[in-house]
Amino acid sequence: MSTDNADDKSRRDFLQMTGAAFGAVGTVAFAAPLINSLNPAKDTLALATTEVDVSTIPVGEAKTVMWRGKPVFIKHRTPEEIEEARSVDISDLPDKESDEDRVKKEEWLVVIGICTHLGCVPVGQKQSDARGDYDGWFCPCHGSHYDTSARIRKGPAPKNLKVPPYEFVSDTVIKIG
Repeated sequence: MSTDNADDKSRRDFLQMTGAAFGAVGTVAFAAPLINSLNPAKDTLALATTEVDVSTIPVGEAKTVMWRGKPVFIKHRTPEEIEEARSVDISDLPDKESDEDRVKKEEWLVVIGICTHLGCVPVGQKQSDARGDYDGWFCPCHGSHYDTSARIRKGPAPKNLKVPPYEFVSDTVIKIG
């Protein structure tokens, strides 16, 4: 084999390796932004969880906060409301769920405030609001009545108000999401 053929072969190998390296770098340079664009936006991630200080909510009153664009009702229930919710015969409920399964601390009820019928927002958060036949929440759009555990009791709504994922990070702070 002559030295010219050996030089040509090593030059060809070098050019092939260089071309492959540039191709790999170009692929990564193209793919990285594309893959990163599939991640959720920072403002969306910021809304993934919400922390709420519940120490300012007096017994018997409620607060509405927004989480993922939805109203969340946080109710500081009275002992009477807790007793009323726990005394219900579950077999009488359209969507059978006990009060104990819906709360983490009996005095605090946390639910997504969207009616399960057609997505309206029930009233009952303010002391002056209509609370329906079961002293909880009332959806005036179609007449759904919810009790003090936000369970459907009367009307067209098929399900209870949904309980979002939440946890107590301290005695006075709830983390939703």
